[in-house]
Amino acid sequence: MEGEIKLSSVGGLKKGNWVVIDGVACIVKDTQTSRPGKHGHAKVRLSASGILDGKTRVITMPGHDNIEVPIIDKRNAQVLSIAGNDANVMDSETYETFDLEIPDELKDSCVEGSTVVYWIILKDKVMKQIKE
Repeated sequence: MEGEIKLSSVGGLKKGNWVVIDGVACIVKDTQTSRPGKHGHAKVRLSASGILDGKTRVITMPGHDNIEVPIIDKRNAQVLSIAGNDANVMDSETYETFDLEIPDELKDSCVEGSTVVYWIILKDKVMKQIKE
């Protein structure tokens, strides 16, 4: 299942929400709302950083507009084998096997046979934690 997207009003977003900016899943760092002008609408300035790349992205749009919000799927998988920085894992529900990059902070605790939590964000699969 590819990562899904829903629409949400820009004016209702808060710090910590997830959004899609330029096709990249981001986490909202700051929102600023300008007051509406005589004939205009309130504008929202949204700054967010990419969940995967950490780059800061800034977007300004009318407060009543909708923006894409990623639906992040959190799943479990079992580590079958480890080769370098990649772990070959099998999803606990679908039994699909695929490779996941092992983040630096999990390199010591990721061993064959362990269960990991991974997220499906848009088209990417990211290892997030090791289950004890």
